[in-house]
Amino acid sequence: MSENKQNNQETHAEEPEMEKVTDNEAEEQATVEAQEKDPVEELRIELAELKDKYIRLYADFENFRRRTAKEKLELIANANADLMRSILPVVDDFERAKQSFETTTEVEPLKEGVDLIHNKLYKMLESKGLKPMDAKGQPFDAELHESVTQFPAPTEDLKGKVVDEIEKGYYLNDKVLRYAKVVIGA
Repeated sequence: MSENKQNNQETHAEEPEMEKVTDNEAEEQATVEAQEKDPVEELRIELAELKDKYIRLYADFENFRRRTAKEKLELIANANADLMRSILPVVDDFERAKQSFETTTEVEPLKEGVDLIHNKLYKMLESKGLKPMDAKGQPFDAELHESVTQFPAPTEDLKGKVVDEIEKGYYLNDKVLRYAKVVIGA
């Protein structure tokens, strides 16, 4: 009997160990299953977060695009406002000069008035970045000049150079605004 008791005790002693092994295996299996589900679930969550971020970023970009397009249209519409405000005093001077043409018989004061208005206009335009192009006597440059015609050069040193300027060229902030129309010596 004592052997039976010992066997029973050993069996009972071994049984909890087996149960422990079984419990450990079950926990490991549950952990493995949880790990298998976790990456998929994590990816779904991450995908949902990324979609949300993308939609928000896209909405922000669309708002930015619309806002900048609107600002650009406003800028274009109002771009000339500053220039027009600067020209108005010159227009006023021309109107006064026109009135004085009707009442004055002397030519010299009228010439002086027109010269003053001309100088005022040029100074205002120069302050806005407009510069006249100096073409006469310069070598012909197709990037700056537009050749209207060619004439025989009066002297040998004027061959290939601008002999006469028909229409003055202008720069606006160091960029060609209008090409000079010129006559070239041949």
